[in-house]
Amino acid sequence: MRTLKLSAALLFLFSIVLLSGCGNSQLKDLRIKNETQRQRIEQLQAELQAGALQLDQLKTQLAEATEKGGIEIDTLKQQIVALEEDLAKKNELLSSMQEKLLNGTALPVELSTMLEDFAKGNSDIVSFDANTGIVKFKSDLLFDKGSANVAATAIEAVKSLCGILNSAEGKKFDIIIAGHTDDIPIRKAETRADHPTNWHLSAHRGIAVLNVMTANQMDVHRLSVRAFGEYRPVEPNAADNKGNPKNRRVEIYIVPEGE
Repeated sequence: MRTLKLSAALLFLFSIVLLSGCGNSQLKDLRIKNETQRQRIEQLQAELQAGALQLDQLKTQLAEATEKGGIEIDTLKQQIVALEEDLAKKNELLSSMQEKLLNGTALPVELSTMLEDFAKGNSDIVSFDANTGIVKFKSDLLFDKGSANVAATAIEAVKSLCGILNSAEGKKFDIIIAGHTDDIPIRKAETRADHPTNWHLSAHRGIAVLNVMTANQMDVHRLSVRAFGEYRPVEPNAADNKGNPKNRRVEIYIVPEGE
């Protein structure tokens, strides 16, 4: 099993495609540039994860101070605003750096047709975009609330998808599983014990789907996982951390072998 936090393999392949036809000197320079970008993405993701934890702690402190009437309320509010602004800027930068790495691509007609039929047969839980080759599962139906355990009612759909991906047409492709959440903070102590932040929850849900897929004859060498937490919404979340069901999702990217 291999879990990709930032799709280094995609970065590497992207650089190789660009480098075809370049001289040795250009090849070396671009490889150095690619490695620098990869390291910067790693750093940004680490900073975002640490910042999310810090933000959650500050919000908890603010709630306690507000309840008790502490004098540090204004200071905590200022710290929260400053941290949220910093995280937003870093997330925007990270998104722009990753944009070229995972945009999806149209699939061969035979495979696309099978996936379209699969999505139609499971339309309550799955959608498929033929233009990008992305299969999207709705997390509210794939998992119980606050849980990373794939619901029994959804396992059959994942099994069916594995059958398609293990077909002669599907075996030519690798699979990237991307977990997403909305912006509702994880508040329950029992849930936080397993998933301290939305970053953790999105990663754990991606891994849970991966585990179901490997249990259904998917080659582990074809699979990887990415986690975006709340930071790649497809639609705006409601005000005051009220979330949006459409942002709670697991996306399956079907990419050429080796990417």
